[in-house]
Amino acid sequence: MSSTAVHIRSKKRLFNDVSCKSCQNERCLIKRNLHAISLSKFVENKNTLKCKKGQQFIMEGAPVNGLFFILKGTVKVFRTGINGREQIVRFAKEGEIIGHRGFGTEEHYSIGAIAIQESVLCYFSKDDLQEALVENPKFTYDMMLFYANELNRSENKVKSISQMTVRERVIDTLLYIYRKFGDLKGFLNLPLSRREYADYAGTTEEQVIRVFSALKKEKLITAQGKKIGVPNTQLLRKEISEHNYFLDS
Repeated sequence: MSSTAVHIRSKKRLFNDVSCKSCQNERCLIKRNLHAISLSKFVENKNTLKCKKGQQFIMEGAPVNGLFFILKGTVKVFRTGINGREQIVRFAKEGEIIGHRGFGTEEHYSIGAIAIQESVLCYFSKDDLQEALVENPKFTYDMMLFYANELNRSENKVKSISQMTVRERVIDTLLYIYRKFGDLKGFLNLPLSRREYADYAGTTEEQVIRVFSALKKEKLITAQGKKIGVPNTQLLRKEISEHNYFLDS
């Protein structure tokens, strides 16, 4: 039995399930298709899990048993690179899917996932989800569009990042966080460590510190501890305009 399955069973009783019908998250692919799949055991068999900040709920290399949908909170998705270095693939928030890249195969999760804020997750087993997809063409179509969009973003990001300097990659990361999580009282609404910025941008913590220092001197960002502010996003966009700012959100 995988560590993921053990974790689900141990946590199930610690949090009351939130029904899909009462869910207010309109961004969720399940919620959008609830009219078509509401009678399926797929919805009835859903598990709801609560994860503390820093808790890992997908172990890299564990068998794929299902998908996670974020009901509340923020998650970082990562994979282990050379010499055990963590590479953050993306940050995910309410309504997004985690663990989908291995779905539909007998393979293992190629990523790990950790809650970076207290999070509530909806878990659907692979067997139930496959049955729901077979029974509901509209749901299957929406899932197909989701995968197509994910593939397009992934390919564009690889192409763009490979042509960026370290400075441009760090700026791209700042803009990505701004687009996805917005601004709160003058700072990005997702406080990250310098190491996490580095792990997403594909560089070192030292390089991030140097770039941040330069950007502060140029008044392109402000900083207060872990908090980073972007007073003028248009100026930052100009720095990477040739790389098609808008690729990931």
